[in-house]
Amino acid sequence: QLQLVESGGGLVQPGGSLRLSCAASGFTLDYHTIGWFRQAPGKEREWVSCIRNSGGSINYADSVEGRFTMSRDNAKNTVYLQMNSLKPEDTAVYYCAAKRGLFGRPMCLMYHEYDYRGQGTQVTVSS
Repeated sequence: QLQLVESGGGLVQPGGSLRLSCAASGFTLDYHTIGWFRQAPGKEREWVSCIRNSGGSINYADSVEGRFTMSRDNAKNTVYLQMNSLKPEDTAVYYCAAKRGLFGRPMCLMYHEYDYRGQGTQVTVSS
């Protein structure tokens, strides 16, 4: 079964950190572009970041630039999103997605273009 599974979400205080993981099963991430997206209650899904390939370019939304770091470990078939200096407005369900091929902007910003999508992990930033 081809799937992506996110983990690492939880409750954290403002200014805290979390690391999200996105593990692939049934396929390898080597030749895939990976994106992170999030959706807050009552809001549309928002693009967060994307990575084209190992060692390739990484793009971030302005709202997370300098605070979030995306990385991938192809040997573990896993992608990570390190989130630092978290703010209450970062509260959302975070999703990862994978698309066959190597793409940068603007393609990697389009959630509906991805071939595989995870079920999401909840991140809540609150005191």
